[in-house]
Amino acid sequence: MDIHLSPPSKTILAIVTASLLTACSGSSISGQQTPQQAAGPLAIGLVVPLSGVYAPLGEDMTNGFKLYLDQHGGRLGGKEIALKSSDEGEGPQTGVPAATKLVTQDKAVAVAGIVNSATALGARNAFIESKVPLVIANAGANDVTAGASPYIWRTSFTNNDVAASLGAEVAEQAGDGSVYLIAPDYAAGKEMIGGFKKTFEAAGGKVAGESFTPFGTTKDFQPFLSTIKGSGAKAVFCFYSGAEAVGFVTQYAQFGLADDLPLYATGFLTEGSVLKAQGGAATGAQTSLHYSDQIDTPRNKEFVAAYQAAYNEPPTVFAVQAYDAAAVLDKAIAKAAAPTGEAIAKVIGEIGPIDSPRGQWSFDADHDPTQPYYLRKVEDRAGTLVNVVVKKLGQD
Repeated sequence: MDIHLSPPSKTILAIVTASLLTACSGSSISGQQTPQQAAGPLAIGLVVPLSGVYAPLGEDMTNGFKLYLDQHGGRLGGKEIALKSSDEGEGPQTGVPAATKLVTQDKAVAVAGIVNSATALGARNAFIESKVPLVIANAGANDVTAGASPYIWRTSFTNNDVAASLGAEVAEQAGDGSVYLIAPDYAAGKEMIGGFKKTFEAAGGKVAGESFTPFGTTKDFQPFLSTIKGSGAKAVFCFYSGAEAVGFVTQYAQFGLADDLPLYATGFLTEGSVLKAQGGAATGAQTSLHYSDQIDTPRNKEFVAAYQAAYNEPPTVFAVQAYDAAAVLDKAIAKAAAPTGEAIAKVIGEIGPIDSPRGQWSFDADHDPTQPYYLRKVEDRAGTLVNVVVKKLGQD
């Protein structure tokens, strides 16, 4: 779901420089529009994976953003929008040029999207220099919003926060028992484990051991599952997504651990298409996330109905994050003194709470969302596996 390189490598910085130098001849990296341009539709960029392994996430995000536009007559802030899409692909080699193209060539006054944290880290300085706001709708690396630039905002999550939200709950459920921690061996995996461990241990939780599996190449989890079984742990916390989430959950059940050791994770373990692929092996898994299509509120029920009517499937957290990115731009463009990137960025911090399907949220001082997190549990409801909302985390 999310690859994170921190800090950006020289290769990524070279990609940024090259993408700016090879933009349209004579074009500026500024996203500011001339009065003649401003009179027409306002160009807004959407950069998500349209190809490659992350394409399903990109499709969800595109659907969420377009649903918001459709519900508002193709307008944001009362202005007609020309939506410019760009393919992020699988990593920064394609993602950084795709993101910067929306500013240099398509003249977008604001850009939303980005799945991959390495892409977000590699592109952020270009947006700051061009004075065009980037509203990140997925990438979760903690460092993406470091420095609180007025041009970098995030409607998704930080790796640290989404994992930390579950720590105290697992400590309470485990009681005197210890918990084993496991995640892929890359930056996002380490940030997830670190965030969980901090709040888990602060609440009195005991760690039975931890493992980091080779990222992107681990297909046989049995050696790690054997270690877990012999550790004496009474439960497991993990972070996996995509194909690794399917493999881990399936083998966890096949190995017999699902019957003896409760499985906890961040919600990406059982979100969207991976839950369908896991099937009954995922039943009983408990996760933390800032969204579930099962949230029982009028706002979410209305959103789920509209999304299902439009796309014939339930919405995911990725769709909601992009839907909310459109909501942020809607409020900011309406409030901005002029239809320029600089003017829009100036007021994003002033727009107030977002009335979202996930629940009301707002930006914090670091430009990340302060939002509700939910304890979810995979259950079979009328033959369909869903992430039932047990409660808001931190609340009874």
